[in-house]
Amino acid sequence: MPRLRQVPRSEAGAPIVTVMYDLLFEGRDPVASPGTTDGTPGDWWTVFALVPDILEHSVQGFGLYQSPKRSLDPVLRELAQARVGWASGSQFVYSQHCKSLRALEVSEEAIAGVAHWAAAGCFTPVERLVLAYTDCLALDHGRVPDGLFDALHDALSDEEILELTYITALYLQHAVMSRALRTEFDDRPEPVVEVMTGGDNTGAGRPGRHPTRPG
Repeated sequence: MPRLRQVPRSEAGAPIVTVMYDLLFEGRDPVASPGTTDGTPGDWWTVFALVPDILEHSVQGFGLYQSPKRSLDPVLRELAQARVGWASGSQFVYSQHCKSLRALEVSEEAIAGVAHWAAAGCFTPVERLVLAYTDCLALDHGRVPDGLFDALHDALSDEEILELTYITALYLQHAVMSRALRTEFDDRPEPVVEVMTGGDNTGAGRPGRHPTRPG
């Protein structure tokens, strides 16, 4: 379950909430009967419905990045979105944009290669630049070496780079929020925990020490 309360249909008064519930949940109460038409649990929507103008702002962002006004190649856009999901540890963002790549008829080799793009031979030079730039946004918080940016600038226009930066950073935000609130496929236990060893746990997990038993 997500960490915040979900809004049932009976409390959905804002037009943006009712419109999206009707579109995604086919008349069901998405809290009592979860599951969207595209196979996700749907609790991102029911949590964001807590603040309807935030939900509306997010929906506008979805429309913006998919607008026919965009100059950026959709494949480059989706490669960046899938990679930012992987790099930020969001199973939800990564999974959804792998599906988007597949819808654009990107090869299965390339989709699998997003996770290890630096060692994969299936990407074009411009795709590799986009993936490297995405890592700078996601992992280095926007610190981009001049050599990388200059090479990207040789391959893409100013307008394309602005779109790429904005959309990728937007999905970094979604990835971080999804993990923090444990929505959708990011509703997972913390994987990094102490591993208990021995008959009791005195000193367990401390480098160079072993559990000891008195007497």
